[in-house]
Amino acid sequence: MAKLKLGLIVGSNRKESINRKLALALAKLGADAFEAKLIQIDDLPMYNEDFEAPLPAPVARFKSEVEASDALLVVSPEHGRSIPAVLKNAIDWGARPWGKTSWPDKPAVITGTSGGALSTALVQQHLRSVLGDQGLHLLGGEAYIQYKPDLIDSEHNVTDASVRDFLKALMDRFAVFAGKLAAA
Repeated sequence: MAKLKLGLIVGSNRKESINRKLALALAKLGADAFEAKLIQIDDLPMYNEDFEAPLPAPVARFKSEVEASDALLVVSPEHGRSIPAVLKNAIDWGARPWGKTSWPDKPAVITGTSGGALSTALVQQHLRSVLGDQGLHLLGGEAYIQYKPDLIDSEHNVTDASVRDFLKALMDRFAVFAGKLAAA
């Protein structure tokens, strides 16, 4: 069976984002089922209905990459106990212009990492609400990853065996979930 195209959306615009590192590690763990592509969001202008016609080039590129993806992996930090502005902006652009949303019927999985014990629990809850309302099919379950120095090496390998096994199982479950939706 052909690999599914997996769009990686990272809710951080930080150069050394630990969530980007996690997204790339997850893509590597899921490489047997997915062909992954990082979808850039930090170049999108702030959403404004006045800019919908014509769409700015970065927005058109973003919407095209989302639409070309068979499935989406959303990996995000938590900002102010909720969704980072850069990610909410991308979600808004993906839903617009009216009647031309890029989101419906895509299978998606949400996760994130931080140094705290609660990790990204609240942002994942908020993303479930917002993305579910956009018509995405969200993989059930939660994946909170407490980030520790050297958890992910420069080759995108997860160095902790128990975390690696947990994340590999998550990607395997997501591959089955996304594959069933793609076949339907």
